[in-house]
Amino acid sequence: QVQLVESGGGLVQAGDSLRLSCAASGRTFSSYAMGWFRQAPGKEREFVGAIKWSSVSTYYADSVKGRFTISRDFAKNMVYLQMNSLKPEDTAVYYCAAGRGTIVRYWLPAEYEYWGQGTQVTVSS
Repeated sequence: QVQLVESGGGLVQAGDSLRLSCAASGRTFSSYAMGWFRQAPGKEREFVGAIKWSSVSTYYADSVKGRFTISRDFAKNMVYLQMNSLKPEDTAVYYCAAGRGTIVRYWLPAEYEYWGQGTQVTVSS
């Protein structure tokens, strides 16, 4: 059974940093594209960033570009989201997702096959 488990969320102040982790199990995800999405109350799930299987290509939403960084550790089947200079508008439940390595529309949730349960990030002003 495929599982994605996020961790690392919490309550922080504006300007602080957090690192989210996503542990993948059940199969080797080295050939998968991994994405991070977030969903705030009353809003649709939105794209945060993605990393292709090669780890050479990364993509970010404009709202987080320059502040967030995605990385992955193939040996550990882990994906990370380093979040710096956090803002109150970053408050949301953050989800990691896995999809086929051939994903092109990496910003679309429907492109991803597997999802974690989410981890809450709250940024106070």
